[in-house]
Amino acid sequence: MFRLLRMRQSRRHWCIAAYLVWLAIASASAAPAIQLQPTPAALEHVMLGRRVILLGETHDNGVQQALRLSALRQLVATGAHPALAFEQFDRERQADIDRARRERPHDAAYLIERAGADPGWNWNYYRPFVELALQYDLPIVAANLPRNDAMRVAVDGWSALFDAKVRDQLKLDSLPADLHRKQLQAVRTGHCNLLPPEQVEPLARAQVARDIVMARAIRPYLQTGVVLLAGNGHVRRDIGVPRWIDDDWRKDAISIGLLERDQARTPFPPSEEFDAYVMTDPAQRTDPCVELAKRFQRPLR
Repeated sequence: MFRLLRMRQSRRHWCIAAYLVWLAIASASAAPAIQLQPTPAALEHVMLGRRVILLGETHDNGVQQALRLSALRQLVATGAHPALAFEQFDRERQADIDRARRERPHDAAYLIERAGADPGWNWNYYRPFVELALQYDLPIVAANLPRNDAMRVAVDGWSALFDAKVRDQLKLDSLPADLHRKQLQAVRTGHCNLLPPEQVEPLARAQVARDIVMARAIRPYLQTGVVLLAGNGHVRRDIGVPRWIDDDWRKDAISIGLLERDQARTPFPPSEEFDAYVMTDPAQRTDPCVELAKRFQRPLR
């Protein structure tokens, strides 16, 4: 009994601490992001009680992937039952995902295969999230805009994807200046400042389209709870998916970046882009800017 009492007291103190963190975030939405300790417990604390969680990542960083997975496991163990929305699944494959779950309810590999898994993703990182969803019967949401559709928007403009009513509703032909400017900058720096100038605007438009599609994909789950698993650029509160969530729900959303320290060409500093963030060591990788420089036959700046 004494041990149980201690556990309850510890749990209460932990919840109070978590609440204070939420209060600090909610009381100043434009305040600089709160830096968290790179532990599952710290990450879970800021997620607990939130209906809309936008959980970023550096795609090829295994430390970050393990941290996110552990934090989500702890969150679900408390009784949370959010949908998991994946950037790794194109929205057109939702029916395939649902069918795979009916056919083999606990087979993550089968679901990934039936969903037309893009081999460009490291599924050793993302399969455990699918397994978690299947274990706890969490909805799995295909959130991404297919590459072909994104390129159509880049080349042909907004009308390639959005009808006149939607374009007018979202004011796509007159994007806010700050969003437009920052998206252009994110595209430039995300491509090591090597893109030919004429490619920057189309790619920024495609990025915005992907954010809009992700926001619409999670819309049915805002009331019951959803975690969007996506790259840091998509979860940025200033230009990413949060910009396309209705105001009432944006207040309840939390944007969390998982960033790497000691990178000279970081495309988005954490100062005002997230509600909270974690810094980890960079993953071991070849310099992508070197490869891009070869591709564009341009020197690194």
